[in-house]
Amino acid sequence: MSDHRAPVDRKTRFIGKSICRLVAVAPWAWPAISGAVGRFFDHAAAGWDERTAAGSPAHLAALAAGLDALELRPEKVLDLGCGTGAGTLFLAREFPTASIRGLDLSAEMIGKAQAKIGLDPDARVSFRAGDAAKLPFGEDSFDLVAQVNMPIFFGQITRVLRPGGGLIIATSQGERTPFSTPERLVRQKLAAHGFGQVRTGAAGEGTWVAAKLKDPDE
Repeated sequence: MSDHRAPVDRKTRFIGKSICRLVAVAPWAWPAISGAVGRFFDHAAAGWDERTAAGSPAHLAALAAGLDALELRPEKVLDLGCGTGAGTLFLAREFPTASIRGLDLSAEMIGKAQAKIGLDPDARVSFRAGDAAKLPFGEDSFDLVAQVNMPIFFGQITRVLRPGGGLIIATSQGERTPFSTPERLVRQKLAAHGFGQVRTGAAGEGTWVAAKLKDPDE
């Protein structure tokens, strides 16, 4: 996979950042725009990997750095906003015995992700279309939740993450990433939702935030 990425126009960047800020501070407003966002990514699915260099070392550098910071060996992992599955498959390679789930709002993106794994008799890696605002998973389902270039649904992440579990929020291009949330706001929301051990950094062109959900028993 080439590291070359097509430039993003200012309008797309402005809209993406506005959506991320809205989701962080007023998640109840998401249903009013989720349909339009889903249609946008359905339309964008064709040629997505080529335009964004998804799966390249540059695209995944921040995710990899966040994993190193957490130092977890999870058994169950959720990749939110998985798109065509580049991050999901990276997580599967990093944790070869873990169960990995990828979820995305766009059915077209999920179709392309599924095509990359074909038949998986053990169902270790699986993809499904779904809304991160109402995750189709039970409480305490995952040891690690990761997302790259994605609005952050803090309440849902907290619900499905086990106490002591890890969260990685990564961008592939830092401030130039359309779907990204300001670090200061991320830190505020993490603290409000019971996360601690918050660490941040940069890798390649991207940035990462890593945190752990506090365990009340510790």
